[in-house]
Amino acid sequence: MPGKFTPALLLVAALLLGACQQLSTVGRAPEFTPLEPRLEHRALYNVPLPERTEVRRNADDASLWSAGQRSLLGDRRASRQGDILTVVIEIDDRAEISNSSQRGRTGSQSMGVPQLFGLPQQIDRHLPAGASMAQAVGVDSASSFQGSGSVSRNERLTLRVATTIVERLPNGVLRIEGSQEVRVNNELRELIVTGYIRPEDISRRNEIAYDRIAGARISYGGRGQISDMQQPRYGQQIADIILPF
Repeated sequence: MPGKFTPALLLVAALLLGACQQLSTVGRAPEFTPLEPRLEHRALYNVPLPERTEVRRNADDASLWSAGQRSLLGDRRASRQGDILTVVIEIDDRAEISNSSQRGRTGSQSMGVPQLFGLPQQIDRHLPAGASMAQAVGVDSASSFQGSGSVSRNERLTLRVATTIVERLPNGVLRIEGSQEVRVNNELRELIVTGYIRPEDISRRNEIAYDRIAGARISYGGRGQISDMQQPRYGQQIADIILPF
């Protein structure tokens, strides 16, 4: 008998565990995400290999002008693992889709045996009143369908976030990753950006537009009391999944 209640007990335990996690944040501001396990932290601590040869280094030392990133005339754009650049996110998307469809079909079929060696007349004598083999089968059918739908979307987002080059691929493409968290009045707003970029797409201001990021993953959300109130309770989410109506 106790084994029959095992699934129910597991469900109750899971609900209680989720409730305890929510209760642990009562009266406390949401915690920041630690930076140590992220790829940004590893890339910043990793020392890149030197890109200049010994001859080039000696030439730069003997020249009044250096081509290094820290020099006056040097290229200050991010290019190596651990370098930082700014991603400019300016999303202003609008989409309107409208479609309609209509379909109709009618059909009529009839079959009768008025004459067949006099057999229909013989059969009609044994049929109920009003029945006749002259009109043995008659079928009429009609169907119609009409549907319409429309989609209207308007999204606008303007943000700037600093990202770090976490990897340089063999073909020269750079993989970037960046995150930003701002906490105001017990509400934590977080922005995450990842993707792949080309070094030549980075502007002289060490910035790159979001539409030049391949495989871009941009997440903008939040954690806290306001975000929590905008989400349905765990029980309601489970009921929405289980209940068929």
